[in-house]
Amino acid sequence: MSEVQSPATELAAQYGTQVASDLERNATEQARVSADLEALQEQLHALQRDHRVLVNVQQALGSSPVAVTASAVPHQASATPQRGKAKKAAAAPEKKAAPKKTPAKASDAKAAKPASGSAAKPSLVDLVRGHLEQAGEPRSAAEITTALAKAHPDRSIKMTVVRTTVENLVAKSHAQRAKQGSSVFYTAPASSQPKAAAAS
Repeated sequence: MSEVQSPATELAAQYGTQVASDLERNATEQARVSADLEALQEQLHALQRDHRVLVNVQQALGSSPVAVTASAVPHQASATPQRGKAKKAAAAPEKKAAPKKTPAKASDAKAAKPASGSAAKPSLVDLVRGHLEQAGEPRSAAEITTALAKAHPDRSIKMTVVRTTVENLVAKSHAQRAKQGSSVFYTAPASSQPKAAAAS
């Protein structure tokens, strides 16, 4: 009888160890997925804010396909809680569709803003460019974000959006990028550089 009980006890101990290990792995995986989901939701909120801004610009320009773009976002929002991969797949066409419509309109928006005067707020692009010109010295994306958030407390200014904006300015030669170690700093374009050099 004791011989039968001994292997059963060993087997129970092995199962107990395996279950404990599986539970620990499950908890770790839950924590990782929760962190991923939180990051994805933050990205979604940023994209939705950008979408509202783009829709407002599109409406200000009097363009008609606002309803098509607006209908895509609720669909994307409902798909995201189910799977991260589904969200990325849904977000990719949205991103591709928006730039095709916006490059021409972005330049039109710049032209339209001075005409509308004080009614329209300055765009984030204008704020970032203005800050770099006034700073006269290299600034990191974090420093730019902090300064703009202080100067414009009524606006929700995120560092990820500021970094994207300033990188777009660099791509268009409206700003310059310099790397110091692992940090990246941005300055106004070459026309403003003599002032910065004189200051230093």
